[in-house]
Amino acid sequence: MPVNRLFSDKVWLVFKGLAMGAANKVPGVSGGIVAFVVGFYEEFIYSLQKINRKAVALLFRRGFKRFYQYINGTFLILLFLGMIISYFSVSKVLDYFLINYELYVWSTFFGMIIGSVYHMAKNFNGWNRKYLAFLICGIIAGLSISFLEPATENDNLIFVFFCGIISVSGMTLPGLSGSFILILLGNYVLLLVDSVNALFDTIYDIIHWDFGFLNDPSRIGLLKVLIAFTLGSIAGLVSLSQFLGFLLREYKKTTYAILIGFIIGSLGVVWPWKTKILEYDINGNILYDANGREIIRFYERYFPTEISSELLIAIFFIIVGILILLTLDWYQNKHKKLNG
Repeated sequence: MPVNRLFSDKVWLVFKGLAMGAANKVPGVSGGIVAFVVGFYEEFIYSLQKINRKAVALLFRRGFKRFYQYINGTFLILLFLGMIISYFSVSKVLDYFLINYELYVWSTFFGMIIGSVYHMAKNFNGWNRKYLAFLICGIIAGLSISFLEPATENDNLIFVFFCGIISVSGMTLPGLSGSFILILLGNYVLLLVDSVNALFDTIYDIIHWDFGFLNDPSRIGLLKVLIAFTLGSIAGLVSLSQFLGFLLREYKKTTYAILIGFIIGSLGVVWPWKTKILEYDINGNILYDANGREIIRFYERYFPTEISSELLIAIFFIIVGILILLTLDWYQNKHKKLNG
């Protein structure tokens, strides 16, 4: 492969990670959808699946190079590099638009998910009653999750570990948002705001050679929560990829039919027209996350009843979202032909 082509493929892979990272951060949107639509979902799952006992054995017996090749290390590192960069760049831009133009952001995502459903459905060959039944099961599951009421916050470390396992599903299951699942479990603020802020504060203190936080039970408690959540996320990423890899090998069409249905059901989560029910502290003050966004308890959805400029603009952005996915679909097909 020419050097320029190899370099461009690596850069493109980092951009895929950027897109996944931005999508993962938004409650209701799944990074797995990005992987699915852009065309690297199966490679992502199979690469994660190779982080297993055999990989560990290769590391100790044949060295890092063989281990790195076995797990498709370049692919995973560049993808996760893009996600990390996204957290400090693209997702910050997304935060700004969510704060100032929330309806239009949700409209764009709504259109993108519609486009992703079209993309996956048109590439699914052999629809019959069996696969339509699995499609309907996926839709029901997606809708059921979309309309669940959130639980209350729980800082029990075993439960936090479980939250980590479940929340990472947004990277591996298209249509299932990890951030939204944390809202349902009641721990979005605890795990993605309070504990992360505690980590940043701790790093700042250590840089300034201040270890007073060691005598702060609240800080130590939040750091324990973050460690448990991180370990759960790693365990979830590895275990879910093993399970999904098995399903894709043995029941590929069934798995795809369920995933398409699940994504259709997830449209309820990103429905653009909704009223925010906010989170308040014990004094009745609105709570904000680390990015300055109001922390949302849940949404009450509604249908717009009057034609307005805001409605027309929102519909325009839904169309824009669909066109973004159609463009990605076109690019993917062109890329396949060039490599074919």
